[in-house]
Amino acid sequence: MALPAWLAVTESKLLFPVLAVLLGCARPLSAVQRGRLRALHGVVVPPPRPGDAQSRLMGRLRLVLSWRQTVYHLLVGPLLALGAALVVYAWGAALVLTTVYGWIWLMPPSVDLRGDWPELVAFTVCGLLLAVMTPWLAGLMAWLEVRAAQLLLGPDRTEQLEQRVEEIAESRAGLVDAVDTERRRIERDLHDGAQQRLTSLAMNLGLARRTLKDCPPDAMQVIVAAHEEAQAAIDELRDLVRGLHPAVLEDRGLDAALSGIAARAPLPVRLDVEVSEQIAPTVEAVAYFTVSEALTNVAKHARARQVDVSVRTAGGRLRLVISDDGVGGADASRGTGLTGLRQRAGSVDGTLSVLSPLGGPTTITVELPCAL
Repeated sequence: MALPAWLAVTESKLLFPVLAVLLGCARPLSAVQRGRLRALHGVVVPPPRPGDAQSRLMGRLRLVLSWRQTVYHLLVGPLLALGAALVVYAWGAALVLTTVYGWIWLMPPSVDLRGDWPELVAFTVCGLLLAVMTPWLAGLMAWLEVRAAQLLLGPDRTEQLEQRVEEIAESRAGLVDAVDTERRRIERDLHDGAQQRLTSLAMNLGLARRTLKDCPPDAMQVIVAAHEEAQAAIDELRDLVRGLHPAVLEDRGLDAALSGIAARAPLPVRLDVEVSEQIAPTVEAVAYFTVSEALTNVAKHARARQVDVSVRTAGGRLRLVISDDGVGGADASRGTGLTGLRQRAGSVDGTLSVLSPLGGPTTITVELPCAL
């Protein structure tokens, strides 16, 4: 009945009004279909998303005028309704044919089929076959209904891939934040635990070294060696803690942390920091370690006399530029540490580019998102 009705509409003047109403009701009709599939089949068909805030209006218009939803409601829906009607008709025919021996006696005398036993047997057999085949037909129609809804009412392949990419990006951002949080916890434990104990031990050994004047020379030599080893262990642990997560970065911010790196560098560093936007702590840590590793690479390989470090924020991006007047020729494929810098920047969806001709100078440009 649905197909003849649809053909009648297409041949009449009601075509354009029906199309207008259908396009206007595409979203609510699709929502009703998704709810019906969830209730009947337990299948969740996610709706396509309209897009980001900048294109939300156009995204909603695309949802309303989606050709896939239009095809579903104009063509697939009537065909599925026709298939459902055929399934109901098949059930009724199977019931009628299978029970022919029960109701044939109710026929009027003018219609005498009681003597046509071969035909009645054939009707019964056909009814039994139809009763066996109709459940399979109903299952096929249900599968076609679910599959058509998933293909035409749900997100397409491109939207699914975009959603998956966003989920992966969110998962990666969460993982990076979790790693950074764990690194901070380890830094606090080392600073408040092992480092304090070593400092107390070094103080006690220093006190013993100064007060035990009548101690035998061999024992005093052991105390002096233990004191020096404790001080060396404190220095190594302090460097380790600074490498995990510098406390100054959390206490005073990126500018002060980079100033500390520049002050400890083995060559002059001119630092220019202008940060006007809020930066995520994880991104700050990546920027800190990127500058630190870049200065270490310059000191080891570039034979430079001076390094310039520029830090700027603009348009939601943090831009780092590290340039030196060294010999140049930096190549990530030769294991100069640039591969690690690129991987560190990529961990927060950042980019790194290197310009290093032979003879210098070398310029490393890193761009990071201010927020994850």
